[in-house]
Amino acid sequence: MTTLQAGIETVAGSDHYEFLKTLYKLGWRLFLDFITVLVLLRFIYYPKYKHNDLFFTFFIFNLIIFFICFLLNRIEMSLGAAFGLFAVFSMLRYRTEDLSIKDMTYLFLVIAIGLISAVTKLKNTPDVYEFLFIAATNTMLLLVTYIFEKNVFFKREGVMMVNYEKLDLILPGKDQELLQDLKQRLGISVKRVKTGKIDFVKSQVQLKVYFDEV
Repeated sequence: MTTLQAGIETVAGSDHYEFLKTLYKLGWRLFLDFITVLVLLRFIYYPKYKHNDLFFTFFIFNLIIFFICFLLNRIEMSLGAAFGLFAVFSMLRYRTEDLSIKDMTYLFLVIAIGLISAVTKLKNTPDVYEFLFIAATNTMLLLVTYIFEKNVFFKREGVMMVNYEKLDLILPGKDQELLQDLKQRLGISVKRVKTGKIDFVKSQVQLKVYFDEV
């Protein structure tokens, strides 16, 4: 075997090793990303909001962010490009349907998880420690989200709009009577009320009712 042939085989072997190593990293990072998003949507988001129509959107956004950031991470300009891409996608809104604040929060979460899973690096450490660090970070995100969704530390306040016809109860000094009447009608523990537009023709006032969610 000539020196030239030996050099060619060495280079080919090196390229083959780098390719397999990249596939190895892609597989594990994608697995951690997918499991995290699945737990977030199926066991935290869905039991609370019952919206399965957004699952496709959440998963696709997550995968797009993950794959683009992972591929960009193979080149020198990856970090800046990934964060720029992250900022662009985090500001996107669908024009055909308005998303609620909670849905936008979960969209932001799945984008963040995809970014973390794709570009997180630990210098001078084996790959297994990188995977463990990603798993720990994603688990922390899931734990914090779960704690706040379950109202462990505080009761979450809900809001509803009500058209109310008893205009005499919105007068100063009638606060307790108003709260008691709303409580009986709505069957919820009303905390406070804000008065909106008053329609004297229809004898109605628009009330913003605040209550503790169960």
